[in-house]
Amino acid sequence: MSSRIFQSVILQIKEATDRCIGVVDDQGFVITCSELPMIGSRLEDFSGMSYDFSEPVLVSGVRTYKVLSNNSGKFDYAVFVEGCDDMARVSCMMAAVAFNEAKNNYEEKYNKAAFLKNIISDNILPGDVYVRTKELHFAPDVPRALLLRQVDRSDVASVEVLQSLFPDKQHDFVISINETDIVVIKELPNGDNSAEIRSIAESIETVLKNELQIKSIIGIGTTAHHLRELADRYKEAQIAIDVGRVFDSEKTIISYENLGIGRIIYQLPTTLCEMFLNEVFKKNPLETLDEDTLETINKFFENNLNVSETSRKLYVHRNTLVYRLEKIKKITGLDLREFDHAIVFKVAMMVKQYLDSVNGGGR
Repeated sequence: MSSRIFQSVILQIKEATDRCIGVVDDQGFVITCSELPMIGSRLEDFSGMSYDFSEPVLVSGVRTYKVLSNNSGKFDYAVFVEGCDDMARVSCMMAAVAFNEAKNNYEEKYNKAAFLKNIISDNILPGDVYVRTKELHFAPDVPRALLLRQVDRSDVASVEVLQSLFPDKQHDFVISINETDIVVIKELPNGDNSAEIRSIAESIETVLKNELQIKSIIGIGTTAHHLRELADRYKEAQIAIDVGRVFDSEKTIISYENLGIGRIIYQLPTTLCEMFLNEVFKKNPLETLDEDTLETINKFFENNLNVSETSRKLYVHRNTLVYRLEKIKKITGLDLREFDHAIVFKVAMMVKQYLDSVNGGGR
């Protein structure tokens, strides 16, 4: 944040009051003031004060202070007015409005991260993207990977930890979206490289686990080849996480490009899914099968419908597995040893997973 922006506001306010007005940083140093000799000095009454940010203003006995707003939730600056009377209080609160407005306008105009966040959130017109790209000296057509993190608990330190992992703040950006979601936008100077993107995701997962003991789920969108594509890539990363939670709940890094049939099922209307299940399981519903039978089915699919390999993995005789498969055929009408029947059954199980997640509030 440039002190010149604050100083320009000071010059305008100075004409309306004879009180000394200025701005201090978090250490109590004056960065701008209506009395120029005070700039650079430290206000001991502020640095020694105990803060209660729930109060509208802070009074030290010498001056009245008001903390300026900050989207990151951290304290950066506070405006001060000489005196502790009602006039000082009113002047301080009004000056804070002016400073906050100037601060927000400056950050919106010159902060690259704020610009990218507006693109991701669809808060900027396509035509303005081109203009702002020129103003911020952004390279618009450099390949960029977009990863979205979701955690089981929120921690404000997550952003700082990830920013230390990506120190180049002119090319790589860590953007807080809400309490649990953080977007990482990483330039790919070597072009679209899935192995490199996977390695980045693994680094994010590792640093969050080791430094903050936070479990993360990382969704990877397809590579954006222009800034205009970031909003779509952000949605892809979200879909990757949502679909992964339904069909690959054990995975912690999920790529949109590798969602397979799960992506198709996730986009189907629930009524259509219910009709499909009723059509497939005409004889008996899927719920008729017990846990042991479902485990047998899953192992059979994992081993590519190979009876011998599946029986070995289940530690049962081959004839026992054949008997179980015959039992499944009798209950459902589907013979999993036949490729077409196996495909239908596998898709039906995935559809059931999807419906359970929707009914359970998973979507």
